[in-house]
Amino acid sequence: MRAALRLTALLALAGCAQLGPSAPDPQTSLRPVAPAAPRARPAPSERSLRLAAYYRRLQADDLAHGLLRKDGGGPDTPFDATDLARNFERIAFFGEYPRGAALSSGGDHPDVLRRWQGPVRLGLIFGDSVDEAVRRQDRTDLGRYAARLARVTGHPISHVSQGANFHVLVMGEDDRAQALAQIRALVPAISYDTMAVLGRLPRDVHCLVLGFGAPETDRAATADGNPAIGDPTLGDGPVYRSAIALIRAEHPDLTRRACLHEEIAQGLGLRNDYDKARPSIFNDDSEFALLTTQDEMMLKMLYDPRLKPGMTADEARPTVQALARELTGDI
Repeated sequence: MRAALRLTALLALAGCAQLGPSAPDPQTSLRPVAPAAPRARPAPSERSLRLAAYYRRLQADDLAHGLLRKDGGGPDTPFDATDLARNFERIAFFGEYPRGAALSSGGDHPDVLRRWQGPVRLGLIFGDSVDEAVRRQDRTDLGRYAARLARVTGHPISHVSQGANFHVLVMGEDDRAQALAQIRALVPAISYDTMAVLGRLPRDVHCLVLGFGAPETDRAATADGNPAIGDPTLGDGPVYRSAIALIRAEHPDLTRRACLHEEIAQGLGLRNDYDKARPSIFNDDSEFALLTTQDEMMLKMLYDPRLKPGMTADEARPTVQALARELTGDI
């Protein structure tokens, strides 16, 4: 997807030294704000209408140029075991932003393998401005995607109406204050710098994901926990405990669905871009809108028990290469 959609993984990396060992456990602090009583939705603001028009034009332009493909790849996008192993390493063992830099320094930065160990429970939270048709569509899309991800990874991943630990916020421009309040309620210990970034998101940031891992010192104790991509104020271990994805409600259906696919897959641990990855949504070129065949293989690799959270690329490379050969049949 285009670069704007790739400003996602590791956003919440500011302020890593602000909280010490007394930081609250994210599993106990992730509590959605109680929904307000239903009321008539006000007409969208002029800014929201302009954003919606801008995103419609952007999607139409991409489609006119053959981008945002939904076919998952085909004969025109071949890849072999060498390609798959290389792409997985660049996407799973590198980050777009260095730990602690928020969005201030893009590029590839070496990291360790990060993923969830316990069940991933995906839940939707809609802004007050979001139309009922959008809500119905997103609930359907998320339910189908959760089932697909569970099948592909072999990991327990589900769409739930309560008890979520991976919250997907679909919020419009008119819901910005609500989104910030919701995130603060879900993660009271979130850093000031991260909240400041969220409060001034430009329109080129279409969607994003924040993740929260266990403290390094608790790594052994969280083998059966649930994490994500990390604000180190809540711990920087490689096992994810919780996550929040934020998707702009002004997007047309396909772009919103593309954000859903990308942010959740990133929140599972495939968190980097790589311009040579094809077919893949983990690429800035927007060629593919939805999870591809190669992306599915990378998710299988990520959750294979032969790989462990905390592994470096060098430690994992022999296993990654073996897995790639198995999945492509290049044995």
